[in-house]
Amino acid sequence: MAGDTQDLLQVLRAELNFLERGGYRTPRSRWRPQFIFEDSPTCLNFGDPTRSKSCKGCALMQLVPPDRQQMEFPCRFIPLNDKDETVDSFYRYATPQELEEAVRKWLRATIQNLEEAQRTAGETSPPESSKQTASGRI
Repeated sequence: MAGDTQDLLQVLRAELNFLERGGYRTPRSRWRPQFIFEDSPTCLNFGDPTRSKSCKGCALMQLVPPDRQQMEFPCRFIPLNDKDETVDSFYRYATPQELEEAVRKWLRATIQNLEEAQRTAGETSPPESSKQTASGRI
């Protein structure tokens, strides 16, 4: 689980960096808008128009509700706030700026929560040097 959390943290940090550098406002294709998560370098299918990789391998799947994991674009259904608004719902009724701000806030809060959970878990785990067997070996 620790590896999963670290992978997720890495993806979320990269996503926040991409968003804050204006990544979704840099048009890759003039014929359509950029999609949050899907058009990010953090996406397993970034730059692959055939979408050859399954979303099941994406670290973000840990955040997708189980009943939404079979959707074509499951990352669109990650709850972004306490109202359970998602990227999908923002696409339906909000501006791109409102969506980006909601995702930015969600990324920052989620990163902070995961980092705090890691710190707390680290404080309760014995240090590596104390994980020795009776023979004195690790």
